[in-house]
Amino acid sequence: MKIKRRTISRLPAVAVKGVCGALMALFLAVGQVQGQCTARNDAFQSGEQVMYDLYFNWKFIWKRVGLASLTTFRTTYDQQPAYRFNLLSVGSKKTDFFFKMRDTLTCYVSERLEPLYFKKAAEEGSRHTVDEAWFSYRDGVSHVKQRRTWRSSDRPVQEMEYEDSRCIFDMLSILAQARSYDPRDYKVGHRINFPMATGRKVEEQTLIYRGKKEIEASNDTIYRCLIFSFVEYDKKGKEQEVITFYVSDDRNHLPIRLDMFLHFGSAKAFLKSVRGNRYPLTSVVTK
Repeated sequence: MKIKRRTISRLPAVAVKGVCGALMALFLAVGQVQGQCTARNDAFQSGEQVMYDLYFNWKFIWKRVGLASLTTFRTTYDQQPAYRFNLLSVGSKKTDFFFKMRDTLTCYVSERLEPLYFKKAAEEGSRHTVDEAWFSYRDGVSHVKQRRTWRSSDRPVQEMEYEDSRCIFDMLSILAQARSYDPRDYKVGHRINFPMATGRKVEEQTLIYRGKKEIEASNDTIYRCLIFSFVEYDKKGKEQEVITFYVSDDRNHLPIRLDMFLHFGSAKAFLKSVRGNRYPLTSVVTK
């Protein structure tokens, strides 16, 4: 149940979502978000590095437009043991003419996988922003303070605070928990609802489990995958597909491919390489 929300200033809706944001949403697909904020890590280890090829569709032709990398390391936060996740998404110089994109996401979680801090520095088209979120916990309630700053000095800083009896996650911290959940009990059509802090507001999100399928990645390897749809609803309540996720059907729960249906076109991300994974990739299909 939602407890309290205090908005210091409102932001207009953003029409275009960054590729990094889309990449991180997929990790929500492998587990139901639970009420508590602590969990046991059963999926990743320090030193894991994952690379993706990014493609965009122009006039029925798919072009490679950049790379994305996801890294995981042990560190400290506020003098306590923690994990740090970094997600970098960079478009190529050849495609900057059409749409310039430079996103860097960073977050810290405790060893018990509680969200602690989130930051997104984004350069998408002509928009340059830094979104931040600070998480704390008191009397069984999750608290988050958020702030957006603009590179342009004439834009005011926007801030908001939010409280919820449920755990509030950001785009990266949910990775730490969701990858450890077991989706074997899911049935096709199963819906997952959760609150997520974006650095400027907290949004209620919905994922739908679609089943399984074999998917080929950029490394010419075929993986057995779980399929999830990230959906939004228009003013009339009509469901709109935003992203389709293909997540490895093994204990790593790695994203293999995602299809993004954006306002400015269609995009895809394919797994290019992975190293430092905790478990063998048993989802690989051998022929």
